[in-house]
Amino acid sequence: MSDVFQLMPEISIKAETLFYIGTFAVKNSMVLSSLVFLFFIYLCYSYYLQSKSDEKSGLYYTLNLILRTLYDLFASIVHDKVDVFFPLLSAFFLWILIQNWSGLLPGVGSITMKVPAAVVHGTILNQHAVITEANKSELEPNTDAAAEAKTSHEEEIKTIPLFRGNNADLNATLALAIISVTMIQVYGFQFLGFKTYISKFLNFKDPIYFVLGLLEVVSEISKVLSFAFRLFGNIFAGEVLLTIVAFLVPVLASFPFLILEVFVGFVQALVFSMLTSVFLGLAVSSH
Repeated sequence: MSDVFQLMPEISIKAETLFYIGTFAVKNSMVLSSLVFLFFIYLCYSYYLQSKSDEKSGLYYTLNLILRTLYDLFASIVHDKVDVFFPLLSAFFLWILIQNWSGLLPGVGSITMKVPAAVVHGTILNQHAVITEANKSELEPNTDAAAEAKTSHEEEIKTIPLFRGNNADLNATLALAIISVTMIQVYGFQFLGFKTYISKFLNFKDPIYFVLGLLEVVSEISKVLSFAFRLFGNIFAGEVLLTIVAFLVPVLASFPFLILEVFVGFVQALVFSMLTSVFLGLAVSSH
């Protein structure tokens, strides 16, 4: 039984560090996110070029159908302001959707690389420092401390995934949440003006309105936490489920769960963008 637990893949709630560029830690979630970003730019650029051309491919018509459907959906929520909000809302939906589905691709989580544990945990800022410590230990082979340092170096090598879904990293979902809530405030100031919008939070005309304003401040902060942890929790839990099922029953047992996670990834992208549209509609309402 102990051998089984030793073979079980290690699951980390935070993204692991692959290497450092200077003092900047490159995480495995960043690697996949960068590839998805390039793919996202390719889709946008291809759609733009084909919209100006007479020859259109199936990719153009598929993207056009998705965008028209999203436009009608968001128009039912924000009404006449849909032209202003649509670029932000559609970008949220498509970006989160592609990031969610990219974490389900073959090789994500299964392609690994060996990295010194000190680098993964951030106790040593680069691999060169680890190698330097090992070289020092080799220069003093007769001391117990050197032998112990060398043994420790050799043992502390971790095998970590090269790729990790970006939305399975709390830093990424927190960044999306901050962008969403920040843009809600920006559009609120833009449409209602500084004095009118700030009065929702700071109103000294009546003690009751003052307390309600403070509650509104707490509500805006809680939106960041709600957005971030909802998206992170659902995507991370799905990846953990697929990893465990694939480990226990390797042959096709995880396929139904994979289909479920495709659906969950779509729902989470839709929920994030729709909640943002609802909060935008409330923020720009004068009443």
